[in-house]
Amino acid sequence: MTLHLAVALDGAGWHPAAWRDATARAGALFDPDYWLDLVRTAERGKLDFVTIEDALGLQSSRFDGLDGRADRVKGRLDALLVAARAAPVTSRIGLVPTVTVTHTEPFHVSTQLATLDYLSTGRAGWRPQVSARPGEADHFGRRQFPTIDPIAADDPATAAFIAERFAEAADHVEAVRRLWDSWEDDAEIRDVATGRFVDRDKLHYVDFTGRFFSVKGPSITPRPPQGQPVVTALAHARVPYEFAAASADVVYVTPTSTDDAARIVAEVRSLPAAHELKVFADVTVFLDPDRKARLDRIDPGYASDAHTYVGDPAGLADLLLDWRTAGIEGFRLRPGVLPADLSAIVDGLLPILRAHGAFRTDYTATTLRGHLGLRAAANRYATTGGAA
Repeated sequence: MTLHLAVALDGAGWHPAAWRDATARAGALFDPDYWLDLVRTAERGKLDFVTIEDALGLQSSRFDGLDGRADRVKGRLDALLVAARAAPVTSRIGLVPTVTVTHTEPFHVSTQLATLDYLSTGRAGWRPQVSARPGEADHFGRRQFPTIDPIAADDPATAAFIAERFAEAADHVEAVRRLWDSWEDDAEIRDVATGRFVDRDKLHYVDFTGRFFSVKGPSITPRPPQGQPVVTALAHARVPYEFAAASADVVYVTPTSTDDAARIVAEVRSLPAAHELKVFADVTVFLDPDRKARLDRIDPGYASDAHTYVGDPAGLADLLLDWRTAGIEGFRLRPGVLPADLSAIVDGLLPILRAHGAFRTDYTATTLRGHLGLRAAANRYATTGGAA
């Protein structure tokens, strides 16, 4: 089985001191060319897709507000707009921005992502993200969130609050998916002779009413080229696993070992509707141990929710191939320092995996669904089937 591979792009990299490394481009973090260079490097490696991190608040090491630190990267560009900028200057790589669902409206998100799929000719994806931080809720002023300790997930009040946020996320994704289907693939006639631009019978009210959202439809954007852009989700525990199984096409999990990977895969696969879910593992990577040590001396506060690999590309290849035996189908690698660790992935890791027959030598599809081997997305409202 060949692996699927993606990279997660975030600022100067996943180490909080990455921007201070000699190889970093700290002065270019808000320049379009910086992001285009990263995406082009990933495409040169024939990776399945890139994800682009985003959030509704400034970066902070505290859950309950800003941490007051001025020695770490603060601020970011909008992930979806970065993906839209990269779409016309790339040709094959998938573009998967993070878009928060807690304080946003499904109707807006559906049209934005559908537009990205058009701009990229079928390479759009989405990582819906839950926001539980009270400071982010304060930006919108519609409701107040309690300050919770995300580590204390066993606390009944915390567990209930987290479960509610994921239930809201599930409602959001369901509404978006229905809006994507609200136009049939051949709804646009564009017949000048008869004066008919659309077939009204092939535009559908979605009439979605959930616990958190009520959406009439149809969308203002015709059905995306992929029919359904790829939905991905990051999950660390049972509730987000259930969300991913019900709502996503790809889930990123965070095992710490081969045995842990096997346990997580078994748990995810036991869930209803998870039989077609692609299971990726997140791994933060530092392919220069000396650089990692230097950054740790500058800022010893590095921590990760995912397994952290420090070593050479050969050792990372061994880890990926080992975890593949546990049922992991792909990996989302988080470069510790950008662009250095991304270049090391493309030029160091990938040739080793190719020598093992574990990664593609070239793209064989033109869409993100095609890269991932996902079946065509049927339109739930059409009477004669869906899109390619």
